[in-house]
Amino acid sequence: MVFKFLKFFSNDLGIDLGTANTCIYVNGKGVILMEPSIVAINTTTKEVVATGIEAKRMLGKTPSNIIAMKPMKDGVIADFEACESMLRHFIKKVITPKHRFVMAPKIIISVPSGITSVERRAVRETAIKAGARMVRLVEEPMAAAVGVGLPVAEPCGSFILDIGGGTTEMAVISLGGIVLPKSLRVAGNEMDDAIVEYLKKKYNLLIGEKTAEDIKIKIGSAFPLDEEMTLDVNGRSLVEGLPKMVRIHSEEIREALKDTLSMIVSSVRDVLEDTPPELSSDLIENGLTVAGGGALLRGIDKLISQETKLPVFTAQEPLTAVVRGTGKMLEELEYFKEFPSD
Repeated sequence: MVFKFLKFFSNDLGIDLGTANTCIYVNGKGVILMEPSIVAINTTTKEVVATGIEAKRMLGKTPSNIIAMKPMKDGVIADFEACESMLRHFIKKVITPKHRFVMAPKIIISVPSGITSVERRAVRETAIKAGARMVRLVEEPMAAAVGVGLPVAEPCGSFILDIGGGTTEMAVISLGGIVLPKSLRVAGNEMDDAIVEYLKKKYNLLIGEKTAEDIKIKIGSAFPLDEEMTLDVNGRSLVEGLPKMVRIHSEEIREALKDTLSMIVSSVRDVLEDTPPELSSDLIENGLTVAGGGALLRGIDKLISQETKLPVFTAQEPLTAVVRGTGKMLEELEYFKEFPSD
């Protein structure tokens, strides 16, 4: 009764504070916000000029007195003040006016399984400064598994692979706990960097990270396609220093991503090799579920399945899997009782 009474006077939030995107789940309303984890700051006045989508449009295009930056790096906070400003702006954006002056929100935030106690404390303090009443941290693999609907509380093995922007989180889960976690600081951002380096070496073409991300989305793949694609890319020639356009093929981007994908697949194999035999037998039937933005890369399920000999499934709405998991933990009390967290 007390829980329901307090819920009426506040908008509790589930937050996926990601390196690439920040997603917010409002209790009783669902996923309300999903915006890039980017903030633009005036270096002269120290004021925040823009956040989220507006700030992303400024990347690589700002004058000298404005810097558009990502306050998150590899799943952890790299710039505390910028992150606090960004989080405060997002929280203010999703909380309805009738709750704004009644009670500060209780917040569940997902964090990578491999972060240190110092990094966990930084996330907690940043959220409190941004306006949280109470903060609870939940490991990303558990939140993702709950979000995609895996039977995490059952006595059977479930494998979740969450490929985000800054980290790749993977875990074998059983009986409401993480049996084998692994956090790899290689993910979507490294894929973008690999594309930048590939075009630089092969075509002497310099492109920005936003262009690299667009290439990955439009023609990137992890496995040979039924119909290969091409894309015209604009950048700057490293030889002449002038604007230049080249036509690239999806096979080339697959080659550029090969090393990054190999590291992710190798880590998956490492976890599988350490999985207890009884849980391994469960995985033969239950397979492996891929979530996060990396799940949208064409053919990644086929690549992982080929390398692990397991059935691989792509989560529905993979981008919001983690934040939906934090939302379920907010709304269903048994998750607080059964699942350990910070």
